[in-house]
Amino acid sequence: MKIQKNGSAHWVGGLKDGKGEISTESGALSSYPYGFNTRFEGVRGTNPEELIGASHAACFTMALSMMLGEAGLTADSLDTKAVVTLEKVSDGFSITAIELNLTASVPGTDEAAFTEIANKAKAGCPVSKALSAVPITLNVLLR
Repeated sequence: MKIQKNGSAHWVGGLKDGKGEISTESGALSSYPYGFNTRFEGVRGTNPEELIGASHAACFTMALSMMLGEAGLTADSLDTKAVVTLEKVSDGFSITAIELNLTASVPGTDEAAFTEIANKAKAGCPVSKALSAVPITLNVLLR
């Protein structure tokens, strides 16, 4: 089975004075603003790091739910916050860390067993795998 989903971005202008819009296939984001000011200056809008964090938190939480089910457990609640760190490094900026912070209520398990399952979910979630190193292809059409 192969599933493909897409997101898109549109940009006009230079880096600091330009403006962008980001959209998702589902319509969850539709021409939502992003830009230098939303990424580095705290202006309302989104940014790539926030979107990576939301994607990672969602994927990890779903993977954890699946693995809990395989262990015969059902969560009352799973709340994950992914903190994505963007830092200036020698050759520009780089995402240097992603921290998943999980708060959970899962009847019938203990901390050691739950932590083991959570670590397996972190390693097995597709977004974790993609962020660790996946081939990235680029197709270019210059008009």
